[in-house]
Amino acid sequence: MPSCGLIGTITADTIEVDNGRTFRSVGGILYQAAVLCGLGVSTVLLSHCGESLRSEVEAIVGEWPVLDRRGLTYVPGPGNRVLLRYSERSREREEILESVVPPHDPESILRALPGLDFLFMVFNSGFDISLPDWRAVADRAACPIWVDIHSLVLSPCVGARRDYRAIPDWRDWVEGADYLQANRREAACLMGRPEREADETEIRELCGQAFQIGVRAVFVTLGKEGVLAAVPGDIRRLPVRAAVKTVDPTGCGDVFAAAAARGLLRGQPVFQAASAGVDLASHAAGISGIPETYLLASRAGKDF
Repeated sequence: MPSCGLIGTITADTIEVDNGRTFRSVGGILYQAAVLCGLGVSTVLLSHCGESLRSEVEAIVGEWPVLDRRGLTYVPGPGNRVLLRYSERSREREEILESVVPPHDPESILRALPGLDFLFMVFNSGFDISLPDWRAVADRAACPIWVDIHSLVLSPCVGARRDYRAIPDWRDWVEGADYLQANRREAACLMGRPEREADETEIRELCGQAFQIGVRAVFVTLGKEGVLAAVPGDIRRLPVRAAVKTVDPTGCGDVFAAAAARGLLRGQPVFQAASAGVDLASHAAGISGIPETYLLASRAGKDF
């Protein structure tokens, strides 16, 4: 069975949506872990989590037989706590980081690398790992790497709304990765235009620059419109095929990534793997929470 490593942060999310509904759950890197484990992929969790969340996290992940928790470290304090507000009208997500956990020490990750067939680096908080430490990991990894740029493009502040920012050194973070994931706003930040979403011309420009530093495929998530997937010489829009009423959009990009990675691990071509990821992510919008995400992936695994 192939083994996938997940580097990122476990978060405690408070999610508010337009109609007044509020959800509270643990999240962050657990979304990818839930999908991978639900689909039967042996998964090594390389994450920090606040001690106050230990009982809740263990009650959830203890039910996942293919999850290796030796890289899960509990640190003192409340952990990585996040307030997320979604506005359907503006298509914006407001994020306030209320507390953080320390960044990763790369040594535990480096020890895990020889046994991995695939590696995720997911910037759940933007405080997950320092650039020198990440470079030490990326330069040593012998397996394919998927980088989800995500919160790295948000201002590194605690206790206030996090604004989008340009990331002029993004190539230093991405070099050595095989797969790059961003949404349209995050893509614009990489291109130095954080004030708005990237258009298709700018996305193509980003893809070209990513390919120049060795990235094999770029995935730009488009929300309800699906995903724009690109490899050198070919870019395709992969639409959402299932009409699902949105309950909670949190984690849909994470579901896409994990499901697509499972396809890549099984030798599927990039566009086939990405299409399967879009399909599972579209169903994930109709549920809420990590346990439900695991069940969704488990049920889908029979036909996936």
